[in-house]
Amino acid sequence: MTLPHSPVQPQGRTQKLYFAAWRWHFYTGLFVIPFLATLALTGLAMLWIAWVDGRDGERTPVTVQAHALPLSAQADAAQAILPDGILKTYVAPRGADLAALFRIDHDGDAVMVAVDPYTATVIETFPRRSGWYDFADSLHSDLMLGVTGDRILETAASLTMLLIATGLYMWWHRNLGWRHALLPSRGRGRTTWRSLHGVVGFWISLFLALFLVSGLAWAGIWGGKLVQAWSQFPAEKWDNVPLSGDTHASMDHTRREVPWALEQTPMPASGGTAGISGVIGATVDIDSIDALARHIGFGGRYQLSIARGDTGVWTLSRDSMSTDSINPTSDRTVHVDRYTGKILADVRFADYSWPGKAMAVGIALHMGTLGLWSVLANTLVCLSILFLCASAVVLWWKRRPAKSGRLSAPPMPKELPLWKGAGLVGIAVCIAFPMAGLALLALLMLDGLILTRLPALRHRLT
Repeated sequence: MTLPHSPVQPQGRTQKLYFAAWRWHFYTGLFVIPFLATLALTGLAMLWIAWVDGRDGERTPVTVQAHALPLSAQADAAQAILPDGILKTYVAPRGADLAALFRIDHDGDAVMVAVDPYTATVIETFPRRSGWYDFADSLHSDLMLGVTGDRILETAASLTMLLIATGLYMWWHRNLGWRHALLPSRGRGRTTWRSLHGVVGFWISLFLALFLVSGLAWAGIWGGKLVQAWSQFPAEKWDNVPLSGDTHASMDHTRREVPWALEQTPMPASGGTAGISGVIGATVDIDSIDALARHIGFGGRYQLSIARGDTGVWTLSRDSMSTDSINPTSDRTVHVDRYTGKILADVRFADYSWPGKAMAVGIALHMGTLGLWSVLANTLVCLSILFLCASAVVLWWKRRPAKSGRLSAPPMPKELPLWKGAGLVGIAVCIAFPMAGLALLALLMLDGLILTRLPALRHRLT
């Protein structure tokens, strides 16, 4: 199909539908490209920083000796660095040749202390969440703009779903056969760029959609209000144990760390008689809780949150999102009464709802925490997204009229066949992704209430 360089009205039913899809693809891409490129670049940086250097200093090496000292001795050494601080978390080493980590909160800051488990010697201290990984993560999560940035990225991600749908329709509509859809065609100039853009977009569309859905599940509106709220682990499954006024999200610190399915579920509380036998012996302390963790199957790296407050609980956790393991189906969270040592809750992957299971696996795929193969696969996805962004700009540059001062958007057909069906699709998108619906509504209002009254501006935006 020859694509015109001037706003000539398309003729024929299929031609009109094609140009309508192309126009939406163009304007959606205009908004989405900067944010999609930012997400791909920051995602790429996070992938390799986490793989090479780790996210929390968890790869600090130590010399292996015959026996490790009791965990209480290691914790005392860490606490001695900041005696006025509050010991919050112990992160068990992934291997025998790595340091143990302790998080200590002091004056509103979280400090990580790396301790040699064999000598209880403090190796280094550093502010938590202050490295290059966290800089990239802050951009990736909310553009460092808080709630405003979260809403912007949610809108961009939601509109990218529309970008995928219109792109696939345009490529299928050309009806050039499967070979041209799967492999780039030979050509020159703009034809080559268009073929490469379409083929890469075709191959990456499913993966990009999966990445978008798993990312949107963390977003404030689509995730927090629509999906996560009815997919949470039901507190009723705690077997009538006392409940705290806090949710699991209270355990987060700047970065999302609690499994998605548990984040909005109330925490159990210490102080009752409920639970099943856990700690053996009369003393409930960090050493006996660590022994319990090993006894019930927490091998290698796991995280232990210290019980604080009258109703606080000891929490043992292992999840792939926090890089504790490379297998999301091994995710597990255990809460222990701080007074009796009884296990109040033991939540495993099998206990999640199906959306919770999908998210546990989806987040691991999204973050590339399943091993080197997932890092390499995600790298390919990120590079493909960057290519799509760059090639889209090149295609626009090559088709724009020289010195016109216009965006050169594809013309919108005056009469659109099957408009009712397109309208229903648009309504479905608005319901499924509210931020995309608000953005589309804003565009329609801009076009109908403002641009129609400013012909010069309308001319430049078409």
